[in-house]
Amino acid sequence: MQLAEGRSGLQARTIRRKLGRATKGRDMSDGFLTTHVLDTARGCPAEGLRIELIRLDGEAGRWAEMSTNADGRTDSPILPKEAFAIGRYELIFHAGEYLRRVGAAGEEPLFLDVVPIRFGMSEDAHYHVPLLLSPHGYSTYRGS
Repeated sequence: MQLAEGRSGLQARTIRRKLGRATKGRDMSDGFLTTHVLDTARGCPAEGLRIELIRLDGEAGRWAEMSTNADGRTDSPILPKEAFAIGRYELIFHAGEYLRRVGAAGEEPLFLDVVPIRFGMSEDAHYHVPLLLSPHGYSTYRGS
């Protein structure tokens, strides 16, 4: 699991401990979660967009924080097989940081700054939750 740069050691250990508790005593899952972000206004992947994964039930709390690569994807699943658990989650896309950096933000306050997407994972399978982003709108779906 790749943790965000600048994350304190205590926070990183907390996330690793949650992942360990979530998988203790069970077989490896076939489920995992991936995401990617496309900048539809500029027609390109959204490189360097920060994403947080929050679990809303069970071992609730922040489970991961990553940034997108040049392809608009995270370098590894944001929730890997060894940590997968059926439940309710939230992906938090820090769109405003990205839009400001690429000069597409517009005037303050931004129309879209933080984009939270809440969803459930009810089966042991691959879930792909992409974000199609522009300064004034977004869309998501369950991809493959």
